[in-house]
Amino acid sequence: MTLEEAFADDGPFAAAFPGYKLRQPQLEMAQAVANAIESQGQLIAEAGTGTGKTFAYLVPALLSGGKTIVSTGTKTLQDQLFNRDIPSVRDVLKVPVTVALLKGRSNYVCHYHLERAEHEGRFMRREDVVDLQKVKRYAKATQSGDKASCPGVPEDAPIWAHVTSTRDNCLGQDCPSHKDCFVLKARREAQEADVVVVNHHLFFADVWLRDEGAGELLPACNTVIFDEAHQLPEVASLFFGDTLTSGQIVELARDARAEALVVAKDFIHLPNAAEALEKSVKDLRLTFKDQLRLPQHELAAANKEFYPQLLALQAALNTLTDLLAKQAERAEGLEKCYQRASEMARLLTEWQAEDSTETVHWIDVTPHGFMLHVTPLNIADLFQKQVNFHPRAWVFASATLAVNNQFTHFQHELGLWKAETATWDSPFDYKQQAVLYVPQDMPPPNTPSYTPAVIDKAWPLLQLTQGHAFLLFTSLKAMREAHELVLEKLKAANLDWPVFLQGSTSRTELLEQFRRSPNAILVASQTFWEGIDVRGEQLSLVVIDKLPFSPPDDPVLSARMEQITKAGRSPFMDYQLPNATITLKQGAGRLIRDESDTGILMIADTRLVEKHYGKLIWKSLPPMFRSRELANVQKFYALKQAQKTAGPAAEPN
Repeated sequence: MTLEEAFADDGPFAAAFPGYKLRQPQLEMAQAVANAIESQGQLIAEAGTGTGKTFAYLVPALLSGGKTIVSTGTKTLQDQLFNRDIPSVRDVLKVPVTVALLKGRSNYVCHYHLERAEHEGRFMRREDVVDLQKVKRYAKATQSGDKASCPGVPEDAPIWAHVTSTRDNCLGQDCPSHKDCFVLKARREAQEADVVVVNHHLFFADVWLRDEGAGELLPACNTVIFDEAHQLPEVASLFFGDTLTSGQIVELARDARAEALVVAKDFIHLPNAAEALEKSVKDLRLTFKDQLRLPQHELAAANKEFYPQLLALQAALNTLTDLLAKQAERAEGLEKCYQRASEMARLLTEWQAEDSTETVHWIDVTPHGFMLHVTPLNIADLFQKQVNFHPRAWVFASATLAVNNQFTHFQHELGLWKAETATWDSPFDYKQQAVLYVPQDMPPPNTPSYTPAVIDKAWPLLQLTQGHAFLLFTSLKAMREAHELVLEKLKAANLDWPVFLQGSTSRTELLEQFRRSPNAILVASQTFWEGIDVRGEQLSLVVIDKLPFSPPDDPVLSARMEQITKAGRSPFMDYQLPNATITLKQGAGRLIRDESDTGILMIADTRLVEKHYGKLIWKSLPPMFRSRELANVQKFYALKQAQKTAGPAAEPN
């Protein structure tokens, strides 16, 4: 079957889906993907919302007859591909391909850790005990062990940390439940399948493991397709660097203590050393009053208590490592703890070394812990090494990869200078479906009065759309302030509309609550800027407070900007602006998800129209009807509502 036959108006898709119509951009993208597969080339493809990009890469991949890995940026899309999209295409094309879903180890129930958690019974909340019993019942009945399918236990429930394994604490072949392991079952299925659906984190974890000589998780394949490819540079930076977290150290201490109490009861020094290590982690976190991100070389001046406490942590870790070395022969669990402790000691020493020209060493202090990072400044060479490792096709697809129709930024980040590039615009009639509103008389974005001004400008629109809105902010601080201001506005207007705040529950649950609640308003930060699909009138207004420039005090950004400057390029024009443009395109893309959707996009930041660089961003956004006058926006929305009420025009006699 040719692609023209597959996508034709009288082809198999037309027979399977009522109302199907050939979309020329979809066919053209499918042909470009097919060419890349045949030539084992590289393709960077931006396909606007509504193009049908998923089927455009799946059809040629499934017809090619080779092995394909499809990698996504989110688990939501990963599940959608496996459960809905790939089975649909396979059935329509009648091709006998096998499909496997492969997630990271922490997504699968571990029989060993489930049994240990039940035996120890050390839980902080009553809900954890209830959830444990649900997981236990699920583990006996499930074929996959995927926590996403466990009934009644949310994916972010605390119990999962106790009943899943990590690469560090997996016992491997020495595990008593090795033959029943859900992770190994999923990997075997992936090795045998024609199409494997993974996510970017797992893909790069496998690349990292292969480089370390620990074997290849993913099967050798003919084609790799990255959907949501705009996330790749950030994910690749994470995996090509090194990270040591307070959580990892605490988990090591707790695992060492638990193993010692079972197999080394006579060796009292081991649990004592584990407790001392856990305390030193907490003491180090307590030297910081607030959350922050700092390069390592600025820490001594910023926090005089940090380095003395870091040395105390290092001493406690070394003590535990030495004790584990003496007891490691007693049991595989203690041997694993010794290996983990040795690796952590190495990472801690490496992190304290000075920055090189290729890396930046920095700390990220979170509300309850910290992360020590060594991040590469340039991943292009590292990524190219993977691309050139074995001849195969590489496809990079997203709705947001280009800046003003140019792919230079994305190509530079990943070293994809040999790739073919192509753009297909959305088929949506944006000028008729949506209005982009940039209000006048806004204060400067860095002033205290800015967020109240955003809500003041958004309030007439919230009344116009009767809620049904996403209010998206570039910082958690602005998000929380805006949430309080919206509640005050609603109370003053005597309106009992539901207002949901990011972080109050899981993203999935928040989205479900928003979808089923009339007049709903969701106040969120960048977690909700992408990967969210709400169609119809339930989402009629999207408000974005600022152009999403990365904070200038970000250690990795600062180091990269310095490196770009030394190379004689402009860090703002070549790095900050393209990143902000791609992120803004993602946020703006939440509004129109269907050809019948209508709505308002308000971007409160007047730099979009008043600064010279704003024009580059402006040109990259969908071509909506644009206005700076509230009255014009109100007229536009009223007209669209009237047209919906009237229904389609009557056919002439």
